[in-house]
Amino acid sequence: MLNQNEIIQTIQMIDKLHLDIRTITMGINLLDCTHENEQIACTKIYDKISKKAEHLVKTGCDIEKEFGIPVINKRISVTPISLVAGTSKTNDYVCFAKALEKAAVNTGVNFLGGFSALVQKGCTNADLNLIKSIPEALSETEHVCSSVNVASSRAGINMNAVKEMGIVIKKAAELTAASDGLACAKLVVFANAVEDNPFMAGAFHGVSEADTVINVGVSGPGVVHAALQNVKEGTFDEVAETIKKTAFRITRIGQLVAQEASKRLDTSFGIVDLSLAPTPERGDSVARILEAMGLEVCGTHGTTAALALLNDAVKKGGVMASSHVGGLSGAFIPVSEDEGMINAVNVGGLSLDKLEAMTCVCSVGLDMIAIPGDTPAETISAIIADEAAIGMVNHKTTAVRLIPAPGKSVGDTVEFGGLLGSAPIMPVNKYSSADFILRGGLIPAPLHSLKN
Repeated sequence: MLNQNEIIQTIQMIDKLHLDIRTITMGINLLDCTHENEQIACTKIYDKISKKAEHLVKTGCDIEKEFGIPVINKRISVTPISLVAGTSKTNDYVCFAKALEKAAVNTGVNFLGGFSALVQKGCTNADLNLIKSIPEALSETEHVCSSVNVASSRAGINMNAVKEMGIVIKKAAELTAASDGLACAKLVVFANAVEDNPFMAGAFHGVSEADTVINVGVSGPGVVHAALQNVKEGTFDEVAETIKKTAFRITRIGQLVAQEASKRLDTSFGIVDLSLAPTPERGDSVARILEAMGLEVCGTHGTTAALALLNDAVKKGGVMASSHVGGLSGAFIPVSEDEGMINAVNVGGLSLDKLEAMTCVCSVGLDMIAIPGDTPAETISAIIADEAAIGMVNHKTTAVRLIPAPGKSVGDTVEFGGLLGSAPIMPVNKYSSADFILRGGLIPAPLHSLKN
């Protein structure tokens, strides 16, 4: 239960500091929708999603009205489609993406994730079919999101898949050139992907999950930033304690909403993901939190240390508030979705190399970064490989969401609008990685993966 003081603080956080429930995501198992005839399988997929998520959007809106807590997105995640489509006789999986799109429109959700494949150790024919279908699938749908897991700490890095994803990202950008490569904003390449992530574009419903489950993603960068104004002269110990207490209050709200949503939808309660997910709105920025610790501009020396403190304190505060913390839980650092990150890039304080260093300690990875449209596919693959290596060695989830904006170069800007925001084109290293990527094969898992 919340006491009176906590209720007043919560109202202030919602009213003035951008606290919101970023998403209520329903995970749905589609393994019972397989069929050798792809049209029958697609019909079963549409019917199950439509039935299970029939009241999802209404429930989210009802909770928002009754509790006064903004619920920004209502989303669905499904079993990786490569596992579902593998029994069908077709090699073209775009029809499955269109079935997902139809279901997303019918249920009224903002996004639907799970056009995905898990290929960290090798690819089945179904995985290859799905990966090859990604550019067309994402360019011909509006709500469908895709992810591919190419590495893990136990399996190593599948460099054949890494190579292929560079090509896929380039093609997806070209097919949506009129919208600055928008399809790439719906595509994530992972290492150590988690099964209960409620955030897009990387959400999918893991095979170890219940038939349906409710996962909630909470966000409150503005709340954390405001709290740090009270410890401007404090030590890092005081900064960490302040963030922990703030994360505790934020997570309590997420726990309340998750329990209420799962009860009303008669669905298992999964996790609360307490990631600090920024928006383009001023006052809702992770970069500004780091600057509040004393950095002139996000990206200068000390940024990685500040982000490490933030990420750790958020998790410590969250686990005290809920026994069901999961997903990614930490601080997201997407460029296009964070007003402070955009400013840091524009003033020259933040580079791609510094962002890579920051991903060693943050929640995810290189996220929503626009790069020149003429960037070679091998360079994109090499960036993915670097990020996958960080995840593999450090036993953490890392990801890459790059947008090679067709026809644009450094100095230009891409505009997506809404939560996706806008992003300045960032330079990449001019030297080639082609021979490295063309080797293919598997980068073996590190020795410390042998823990059994």
